[in-house]
Amino acid sequence: MDTKAVFAALYSVCEENATFFSAGGKVSQADSAKRLVESMKLIQEHARSLEPVISGFAAIYHHFDFDPLIPANGYRSLVKVVRCCLLHIIHKGRYIAANRRSIFFRAAHNAGEMEAYCSALCQLRALLYLAQRMLHDNSHGNLFFQDESGLSESFIREYASMHKGCFYGRCLGFQFTPAIRPCLQTIAIGLVAFGENYKRHQSGIGVAASSFFTSGKYAIDPELRGTEFERITQNLDVHFWKTFWNITETEVLSSLASMTSTQVKVNRALSVPPVAFDLPLAANHRASATIAPPSAHIGIAPIQMRLISYDLREGQDSETLLSMSRSEGGAISLSLGLKTKRLPSSPFLLIHFHGGGFVAQTSKSHEPYLKSWSQDLGVPILSVDYSLAPEAPFPRALEECFYAYCWALRNHHLLGWTGEKVCLAGDSAGGNLCVTTCMRAAAFGVRMPDGVVAAYPATLLTAYASPSRLLTLMDPLLPLSVLSRCLSAYAGSEPQTEKQVERVSTLSLVKRDTALFLRDFRQGASNWIHSLLDSNRGSAAPSTAPETPPDTTDTLRKSVSEVSISSPHADPPVLPEPAALPNRKLSVKSKTCQDLRPPSSCVPGAPPVSAHTIEDVSFFLFKETDPNISRDLSSVAIPPPAAEEGIELQHPREFPLGFEPLRSDQFAEMKLQSSPVFKDPFCSPLLAPDSMLKGLPPIHIVACALDPMLDDSVMFAKRLRSVDQPVTLCVVDDLPHGFLSLSHGFAPCFCRTRPPSPASTASWNGPIGVCRLLLANVVLFLWAPSRKRSPLWAERLNRLWGRTQFL
Repeated sequence: MDTKAVFAALYSVCEENATFFSAGGKVSQADSAKRLVESMKLIQEHARSLEPVISGFAAIYHHFDFDPLIPANGYRSLVKVVRCCLLHIIHKGRYIAANRRSIFFRAAHNAGEMEAYCSALCQLRALLYLAQRMLHDNSHGNLFFQDESGLSESFIREYASMHKGCFYGRCLGFQFTPAIRPCLQTIAIGLVAFGENYKRHQSGIGVAASSFFTSGKYAIDPELRGTEFERITQNLDVHFWKTFWNITETEVLSSLASMTSTQVKVNRALSVPPVAFDLPLAANHRASATIAPPSAHIGIAPIQMRLISYDLREGQDSETLLSMSRSEGGAISLSLGLKTKRLPSSPFLLIHFHGGGFVAQTSKSHEPYLKSWSQDLGVPILSVDYSLAPEAPFPRALEECFYAYCWALRNHHLLGWTGEKVCLAGDSAGGNLCVTTCMRAAAFGVRMPDGVVAAYPATLLTAYASPSRLLTLMDPLLPLSVLSRCLSAYAGSEPQTEKQVERVSTLSLVKRDTALFLRDFRQGASNWIHSLLDSNRGSAAPSTAPETPPDTTDTLRKSVSEVSISSPHADPPVLPEPAALPNRKLSVKSKTCQDLRPPSSCVPGAPPVSAHTIEDVSFFLFKETDPNISRDLSSVAIPPPAAEEGIELQHPREFPLGFEPLRSDQFAEMKLQSSPVFKDPFCSPLLAPDSMLKGLPPIHIVACALDPMLDDSVMFAKRLRSVDQPVTLCVVDDLPHGFLSLSHGFAPCFCRTRPPSPASTASWNGPIGVCRLLLANVVLFLWAPSRKRSPLWAERLNRLWGRTQFL
């Protein structure tokens, strides 16, 4: 159905229903009939304003695609969301027209449905106005407004005041595939019920019980759920989200996930001692680089990892590896003895960095699909449990991921790997760490991975506005307020301790002694939920990081995160004198942008850091603009609206006269974070100069068409292509950000067809299918071209495609 047909059907069904209910009906339904008439008329008004805008965008948004065969960018996503909203209204309007004379017709319920979608359409109209402004202010081909002031600041200000509850009530997840909406509703109900009990002083079982009993009212009252969801996303800090996202790692839920996931021979949590070692250089194997253990912010501490292997392979049951194993309080998954067949070491290794916004989750949350990957690929997987913000902000996570990568290269015999081929994979924050780990490997001159698979990666952590980022106004999994808090925590501008809100425990707290909980809380453990689930990791953190007064910690953080990185390419920072930090050990070192590069003494023959010339980075990828394209864009773009004469406003108007979006009753005070850490190339790889991008391994990006971070993937793929780096982009339709974590809950719910070629497919629905597609691309795009395809790999690939046809 084309755009004209959609709007024609909308006008027809709205006019028909408005005429019917205007004629009068049952007295008991008079109020509901009036509400329906008003909603239908208001929907028509919004539609008349949207029709030329949608038609205009449809004529020009192809100019921003990565490739003609991969139609995806933020402008397309906005138009698609509006079309989804219109189609839902048409479907609901036709249902009302067919059942309005029935004695079972619920006029009040249907009036509420139409009012909710009418509110959503109004807010989408506001987003399209902002998108038109971006067309006017941005250069051709650029999806980002490359400035934290101006339009970016305006969007943050508008987000804080615009009404968002309509997107979290009756309209929750309307833009996604129908199979995933029940999951989103469950998450939303659980979130608001958990948030209601978050401040209460209760035990873990008390919070769980209270949340369960209070969740019913949010299930039957969508408007209440939307209002509470909006309040939580705008007011609660990053510690709440850390606690909520880690619920899946409680013993009860993780045990359930373990029982339903693929059974593997090896699932071992490792704690690698922080010992410096030498690694040969890629260009000269006679020379070596010294890989020092991570030390930023929290000092030197063991690096946590998890080894997953479907088959037991040589070296995975060695005494050396067993000595590094740590208990997780449950059954240990490691098959030993003569009955278990030990296979030879695999020629391939997959190193995984989990997502979670840099602040939450571990490999345990992503364990189900990692087990499936290990079985399908037939390779061992090493997942890194890097330290989390705000207790361990940038660059601690990058340091640990790079150290883990180098440790895997040096100790391949312990992992059941021959050391031949290695691939990095990660989602969201993990995708960011995959790319930046490669950049750091290039800076050290050590061996690069053979490929990278990044699922919906975060490649730009600044507050630059883009059309896809406008979707944060309505995304149930990635609201802008939550995203900004996570990024601020990673940049080091989020306080480590909670203020005004006390954290509550989860179900695992019931098994812990009260005194242990109070002790851990006083010590300020980086993530006490993890310390309760993992006694080894929880007890190690306090011993490696001495207690520091809050003012001293803030002083140190400011010295490394703001002052010393005033320029993203400045000289290495100078830490304060010992007198300035009386209660802090000087061995706890915080590194910054240039400090992430190896010192010249670690790499023989390498030039000093100051000798590296870093060129300015620009998103402007097209130096010459076609006049016809400029004319097309100018026909849709609009300049900022003029202010009314004689009226002075605190902020300039963002919308034309005669239109104003719905405003929220719960205003959120959102501050624009402009920390220079965000512009560090090792933090935002999209801002890396060409010299740092050249030489990266082949990168395969899996993005979501309705993800607020879609433009991050599209622009990063464009940048890599502009410097002749091998890159492919796969865009998935109708799935939200973070679909990998949801992939094992919807296997029976999706139907899809086999794509013609896994390496060139631009779109494929279904999270399970996308997982399989991602794996197929790992095989074909990253590994297969560099070695001869054996019958075993051909059989495994055929099995992979065979499974996807029945999911």
